[in-house]
Amino acid sequence: MQKLSKEQVLKIMERYGNAPQQLLAILLDIQEESGNNCVEKQWAELASEVLKIPLSKIYDVLTFYAMFNLEPQSEYIIEICRSSPCFFNRAQDVINWFEKATGIKMGESSADGIFSLAYTNCVGACDIGPVAVIGDDVFGNLTEEKVTAIVKHCRDRNKRELSSLCQN
Repeated sequence: MQKLSKEQVLKIMERYGNAPQQLLAILLDIQEESGNNCVEKQWAELASEVLKIPLSKIYDVLTFYAMFNLEPQSEYIIEICRSSPCFFNRAQDVINWFEKATGIKMGESSADGIFSLAYTNCVGACDIGPVAVIGDDVFGNLTEEKVTAIVKHCRDRNKRELSSLCQN
């Protein structure tokens, strides 16, 4: 798992012109590049200093939006949609397939820090449901074989092959 440096975080903010109105994009990039799917306190403090935004406002954003984490997370958080259309369209099968492929249960994280399984609310992809979401990628029309391939590509950290399975 990579560890962000101060220089990397400063470069992320520079990509956005150190513009306070780009706070969401900056925090998302910090979280994505962190290697542990979270925005650590030191990076929130640095963003506050560089962007000239009160730290309390940074934490307002980090705690308001569900997409942000303040504590380290697994590398791949696999979220299964639990809305009615997905639920009534084999969602339990999909959950079982992911549990079998990852070796963990819903709500758990793997000991190696690679996987977490969680529920998510509707992502607006009912036509290909039930769906799973990993980061920004939506995976639909799931079969046991496709779930196995998704987990394998995550385990191998093969993002290109993983993206080829996504629906967006």
